[in-house]
Amino acid sequence: MSVQTETFESYEPGTGAVLATFPTLSAEDVTAAVDRARIAARWWADLSWDVRRHRLMAWKSIFANRAEELAELVRRENGKPVDDAMLEIVLTIEHLDWAARHARRVLSERRMWPGLLTANQAATLSYEPLGVVGVIGPWNYPVFTPMGSLAYGLAAGNAMLFKPSEFTPAVGAWLVDTFAEVVPEQPVLQLVTGLGATGAALCRSGVDKISFTGSTGTGMKVMATCAETLTPVLMECGGKDAVLVDADADIAKAADAAAFGAFSNAGQTCVGVERVYVHERIYEPFLAALADRARALRPGSAADSSYGPMTMPAQLDVIKRHIHDALDRGGRAVVGGRDSADDRVVGPVVMTDVPEDSAAILEETFGPTVIVNRVRDLDEAVDRTNATSYGLAAAVFGGDRARLAQASRRLRVGMVSQNSWVMYAGVPSLPWGGVGQSGFGRIHGADGLREFARSKAVVRERFALPISLTTFERKPSTGKLIKALMGVVHGRTKV
Repeated sequence: MSVQTETFESYEPGTGAVLATFPTLSAEDVTAAVDRARIAARWWADLSWDVRRHRLMAWKSIFANRAEELAELVRRENGKPVDDAMLEIVLTIEHLDWAARHARRVLSERRMWPGLLTANQAATLSYEPLGVVGVIGPWNYPVFTPMGSLAYGLAAGNAMLFKPSEFTPAVGAWLVDTFAEVVPEQPVLQLVTGLGATGAALCRSGVDKISFTGSTGTGMKVMATCAETLTPVLMECGGKDAVLVDADADIAKAADAAAFGAFSNAGQTCVGVERVYVHERIYEPFLAALADRARALRPGSAADSSYGPMTMPAQLDVIKRHIHDALDRGGRAVVGGRDSADDRVVGPVVMTDVPEDSAAILEETFGPTVIVNRVRDLDEAVDRTNATSYGLAAAVFGGDRARLAQASRRLRVGMVSQNSWVMYAGVPSLPWGGVGQSGFGRIHGADGLREFARSKAVVRERFALPISLTTFERKPSTGKLIKALMGVVHGRTKV
């Protein structure tokens, strides 16, 4: 590594105090890290499935045994309450366990049916590690979200370079340091710290893939930079998620889920609830129930706070702009309003009757605000949900299972919870990802493992066929025979 003089500091959102200082890695530093990772990747990939599984399970044990230590670090650097940080860690442990246990089954070589024309071939499909993968992580869930790439990428046999957000580098260092405790032989997982220029250097460094989580705007810049070297990308970007509440929904349950989805982690959640569309028959009681829950919340930095301060101060400007725009255009504040945001903390804000073409409806707010608008039925709720350019996730509440299933199919999103919020995140076998400006590619589950591998098709001739299509010596009768055979096998289906 080159001599490094530039540094940046990580702060505690609640107090503004400096938590730690980290180096700002240069492009040369990043290139050197990639070079080290190339050697480590070969070593890691050459280990057996069982050995890699054992190392990852040992890493999982560190998470479980030192969860309180990590949760306290998340609280200090991210600002969320310890209980919320612990929930994030518990989910991470479940996913790390699933990835370690199922990588072999999902990615091992398998025989494939060769088909009629190539019946003499033995066909196999295998999945090989990409090599070196760069992960650019977010600050809002600094453990759970990047581990969706790190755990699955490592389980697939890759070496990883992890650039955590400049707002949560200490959490990123904890992840990397603890992995080194169970894999001390090679730098299979390395920490890359710095600001935007360091992230751009990682994109240009020649890694085999970039996995990015962050805003849609930043994601576009990452894609443009990666395009310079045709580096493939996995993008998990913003969201404008909605809760849809049908006429026969359990009002208390739906309101409780919407409140937690909107206000937990100060609303700094990519799948956070920012819109609620409620059937007109239960609109009033639902709005009252949600408002009661919002008024009971106590945000701040105290140990018993409902949620913490904003991690990224610049987000306050976005939140204020959305609130003012919604109210200026005829929206009504039921809880909180124009004065809900101070220098660090934003109180819960519930608004209604907000125009569907307002910034607060169309743009990601990423704060503890939620809009509740009435609809005539579930169909209209689906249409309004689909009307934005985002498509990450949604939740649907109601008593008719068939109607919920139909609505789930029509929603233009990557994930849906029925009669709950965000429970898809707790099922490790399910993929996570969105559509539209919410990104593309998947983490978690079998799809997540394959996201960090390249497929390879291999055929081996078992015996020679009496006729051959792939030769200049084939006779005219060969084509006629094949055409007749195709007619017999495939030409009998009629509309």
